[in-house]
Amino acid sequence: MRRTLYCGHLREQHTGLKVTLEGWVNRRRDLGGLIFIDLRDREGLVQVVVSPDAPCFAEASRVRSEWVIRVEGVVRGRPAEQVNQKIATGAVEVLAQNLEVLAEARTPPFPIDAGWRGEEDQNVAEEVRLKHRVVDLRRKRLHDNLRLRHKVIAAIYRFLDAEGFIGVETPYLTRSTPEGARDFLVPSRLEPGHFYALPQSPQLFKQMLMVAGYDRYFQIARCFRDEDLRADRQPDFTQLDMEMSFVEQEDIIELNERLAAYILREVLGVELPLPFPRLPYAEAMNRFGSDKPDLRFGLELQDVTEVFKGGAFRAFAEAEVVKALAAPKALSRKEIEELEALAKSKGAAGLAWARLENGALTGGIAKFIPPTLLERLTVSEGQTLLFVAGPWRKAVESLGAVRLELGRRLGLIEPGFKFLWVVDFPLLEWDEEAGRWTYMHHPFTSPNLEDLHLLDSQPAKVRAYAYDFVLNGSEIGGGSIRIHRRDLQERIFALLGIGPEEAQEKFGFLLEALSYGAPPHGGIAWGLDRFVAHLAGEDSIREVIAFPKNKEGKEPLTGAPAPVEEAQLEALGLRLRGEG
Repeated sequence: MRRTLYCGHLREQHTGLKVTLEGWVNRRRDLGGLIFIDLRDREGLVQVVVSPDAPCFAEASRVRSEWVIRVEGVVRGRPAEQVNQKIATGAVEVLAQNLEVLAEARTPPFPIDAGWRGEEDQNVAEEVRLKHRVVDLRRKRLHDNLRLRHKVIAAIYRFLDAEGFIGVETPYLTRSTPEGARDFLVPSRLEPGHFYALPQSPQLFKQMLMVAGYDRYFQIARCFRDEDLRADRQPDFTQLDMEMSFVEQEDIIELNERLAAYILREVLGVELPLPFPRLPYAEAMNRFGSDKPDLRFGLELQDVTEVFKGGAFRAFAEAEVVKALAAPKALSRKEIEELEALAKSKGAAGLAWARLENGALTGGIAKFIPPTLLERLTVSEGQTLLFVAGPWRKAVESLGAVRLELGRRLGLIEPGFKFLWVVDFPLLEWDEEAGRWTYMHHPFTSPNLEDLHLLDSQPAKVRAYAYDFVLNGSEIGGGSIRIHRRDLQERIFALLGIGPEEAQEKFGFLLEALSYGAPPHGGIAWGLDRFVAHLAGEDSIREVIAFPKNKEGKEPLTGAPAPVEEAQLEALGLRLRGEG
């Protein structure tokens, strides 16, 4: 390489040094005969000055934004009044002696230079950015995000290696197994009518690695799930996956807390207090209306079921639960209507309200509220009380969504990183549509041994050895202690409606592995994209993935998914529906 230094690395100590720089023209200006070029590479930009008597002046006169050039010159200090405090190289510039154009460039579809100058990027529609992702990736914001992602992964490797973990790669082409989402299927050319599945997670393989005696495994794993998309989901995504043998829940939680603290210290210079808070699932739902509560602000839900029970207001008196939330201001009728629409979208029948004025409740359902309510609630003058009544889960989740929206609207969310463990999840939940029990996490999660006697008689009360890792209101990780005894795994399969023949067909390889002597084991997987997005301060994981899909699961850059040639389908023994 002819380059002697990165543009962004030049400082005052380099004054007088002859350098060769290579990069992109961030901006070019012609001022009174002098040409100024902001030259950019991945480390930043530096100002290049071309004087009229320089041999390369004519060449410099024709360059334009995003052309790729090589510059040879001498570093010199800039006059004090011309120092640019917005960029790290702002105290120096390069007086050009030679300039060579390496590649010309079309005008980019949107400006990308502002961020490198320490200014705000222009807002550009995401679809346009994704279609021109190569250009979009040149922006400083994306450079910073991908550099952050690299540093996080590097820190993970250092920490886990020091803790005795072994990195093992697991297959991308495997067998389709029910794990909660639809599989992406890959047809086999060599065995027509048979299919591989892309892994939703390395779950079964990492359990078998524990049976094989590898004790501490980890992997930066690619996972694939054919499910509906949101800002924090992609059909293909990345996990930090790990598993440990001869451990209990506490061991896994403690190690992951130290890992998170190490990453933030190494990457961001942030110190985290340990241990992180823990909340049982039921308490998290009752207090915050979510199993991944955002602890950066208060505004907790309050239970007022008993206040209304047996009263005249039948909608509340006969409800399973009545939950209340005290908004920290007097909400307008329009604001209440918008919040009600949100609550209804989450399953609530409605959102009732009343306001505390001059020590008394007014408006909304005030006339139906028993006087004892104010003795039970924490509410201040001028605040608006919001109520949801109904089945427990719908009531807490809908009012929890209102809580989050109020936190955003009213600026209640404090900056920083609030980690949390949610524990004591139910092992099972009832599937109304299927008319049977299903797993809350996955079918390999161990029940809490203290609740085993309830498994047949009261399965809803059985807790799981399962835990979710939460950061700022997002689930960034989840795991469990696994079932390591074949007889218990078969018992759980039976409870889920998976009979012996189906269990053998779909999970025979796991059951056989467990029969050879499996150690107690457990693990966790972090959503790496989501975790890095939080550290970067981004709302969408698409901002920390080099080549993401859009909200419809498409990749605008390449046009994927796309049709394939008929010959490819024939080789796989496939015919599209409707083609005869």
